[in-house]
Amino acid sequence: MSAGTPSVPGAEGVRGRLVAGGAHGPESLRSLTAIVLDALEGAASARGGPLPSGGPEAVARSTRALCAPVLPEEGVGPEAALADVVRAVAEGAADPADPACVAHLHCPPLAVAVAADLAGAALNPSLDSWDQAPAAGVIEELTTAALARLVHPAAPAPDALITSGGTESNLVALLLARERAAPGALRVVTGANAHHSVHRAAWMLGLPAPAVVACRDGRIDPAALDHALSGLAGAPLLVVATAGTTDEGRIDPLPEIARIAGRHGARLHVDAAYGGPLLFSDRLAPQLAGLERADSVTFDLHKLGWQPVAAGVLAVADAATLAPLALRADYLNADDDTEAGLPDLLGRSIRTTRRPDALKMAVTFRALGRRGLGALVEHCVRTAHEFGRAVDERPALRRRPGDIGISTVLFRPAVADALSDEAGDAVVAAVRRTLLTEGRAVLGRARAEDGDGRSRLWLKATLLHPTAATADLLPLLDLVTAVADRAVGDAVAAEGTDDPAAERLSP
Repeated sequence: MSAGTPSVPGAEGVRGRLVAGGAHGPESLRSLTAIVLDALEGAASARGGPLPSGGPEAVARSTRALCAPVLPEEGVGPEAALADVVRAVAEGAADPADPACVAHLHCPPLAVAVAADLAGAALNPSLDSWDQAPAAGVIEELTTAALARLVHPAAPAPDALITSGGTESNLVALLLARERAAPGALRVVTGANAHHSVHRAAWMLGLPAPAVVACRDGRIDPAALDHALSGLAGAPLLVVATAGTTDEGRIDPLPEIARIAGRHGARLHVDAAYGGPLLFSDRLAPQLAGLERADSVTFDLHKLGWQPVAAGVLAVADAATLAPLALRADYLNADDDTEAGLPDLLGRSIRTTRRPDALKMAVTFRALGRRGLGALVEHCVRTAHEFGRAVDERPALRRRPGDIGISTVLFRPAVADALSDEAGDAVVAAVRRTLLTEGRAVLGRARAEDGDGRSRLWLKATLLHPTAATADLLPLLDLVTAVADRAVGDAVAAEGTDDPAAERLSP
């Protein structure tokens, strides 16, 4: 017994049961994992849908009943704590594995990726020094090399970093562009369709607010981009395009944007957090033509990649671009250790302590291969088009005019169109909130231009389930129609209209 071990009966056994790693860790995990799995299974049945019913107050009440106090004076033991807390969070979850949970870029993770994540959590390597993650560092190197080559197949020396997601990837991309900008402050130029993280990154880095150019049908207007860059001539420039917008799944015209950026001497970053995994599919990859010309690319695998959060990537065409991230901390990457051959991991992130997120990616890649991943991406895209056709076939619903963006479908109840713009949008919002409160469906919302050029509110279905069939999604349309009929009656009454068309829409 070491000097630091408490001299109490059973101390060795307690220590063995508490720790997840080591010789006895798997045995403890096996019994505790069974409790977790039982709680997950029971909670899914108790919840009975994609979301708990009753709204925020009901969820808070039931969660507190099982979990409070979180820090009691005396612990209740691992078995009871696991059973109660996991039950509470699972019964109160928004379950992305339910076909009616389609609001966000929020995927149901693959079982093999979740299992790999468990191993990573048990071993707990930290990717900031070799002596904390000897093999995990190699796994990350292999994974980032594969992703870098996928994004930049013809580049002589591409590289990639693992990040916490699209927000961090965009931040690092702007940071790297800022460090290469000279002389003068970097000017970021992006579309009105850009993710909010681009604007936040510019603010965090002390850059001028991005210049925003107009979009047509949710995509950057090349003529507007050309004009904006001309107006900023002489300044270091970074164009940020998007391949898969959050609201509509739109892909900017990347080849034309790359040509315009090159003509103005601007660097190009593409936020492909949503659309990047189209590269896994030979059939869908051409939609991302021009991506390979970007200096940096955000690529997210906890969206259309079915990984547990977090699983972000930043790919760069030239590994030398990452040089500004280099940092020396003697306790992590001393010069003599590096010269002796110990790999330097500290410059692979803006973070210090990092989870082994590459582990679950590597397991998934090995398990499915590029073709298997591509087949799952194709399934989601195909299902979205079938879902869109199902909307078109229902007179009670109307899809937003235009093409479907990746796997995102915008639609609204037709009854909302008979009301004023404000009242119609209120019906759309009410339908979504009613379904959320009742726990029957999780639909998103998006404001987008209609066929007549007016901005309207739409329900948003982002289809990321790798196995759900179109038939599994059709009941969602029935739910929307039924709830809309109720909601429009309330809207008509509130508006006080005498319009005969509106009256016919009342239940």
